[in-house]
Amino acid sequence: MKNYQWYSDQWGKPTKDDSLLFLLLIVGIFQAGLSWKVAASKRAVFEQNFCQLNIAKVAALFPEEIEKISQDPAMIRNPRKIKAVVQNAQAIIRLQADYDSFADYLWDFVGDVPLIYEYESSDTIINVVPAATMIAKDMKKRGFTFVGPIVTTMFLKAAGIIQDRVWE
Repeated sequence: MKNYQWYSDQWGKPTKDDSLLFLLLIVGIFQAGLSWKVAASKRAVFEQNFCQLNIAKVAALFPEEIEKISQDPAMIRNPRKIKAVVQNAQAIIRLQADYDSFADYLWDFVGDVPLIYEYESSDTIINVVPAATMIAKDMKKRGFTFVGPIVTTMFLKAAGIIQDRVWE
């Protein structure tokens, strides 16, 4: 199995697992400017460098630890993206004052039911949907970064919160 197959297998399947949601967000951040295959193939590297996806531990990383991550030759060594992962972990921790989990926060936007967009053909699927734009704005207000409308749309689609249905 290819080292990015897990992402293809997960794509579009609804999840409420905060660790998996955090991983999917990390992939979304790192795929900006790259292919999803490159970013998804780094799952083991992300898990190793980001405390086995323990959100609280990632949120508490010190600048020296972040610098060490950026020196890992197996890592996608974009310091802005690495810092974004830490900042987003901190934002998730802050969310817990209002929500029990990252999943509860995200699923609350869609009333706990996947939001389905229907298309006549796969070539008409859009990469930014209005709901994701609204969620991205709210995430930014809450301190998230690297969560523009495209990254957020792809992240929400990967998590099954937003789904595409094609009637070809």
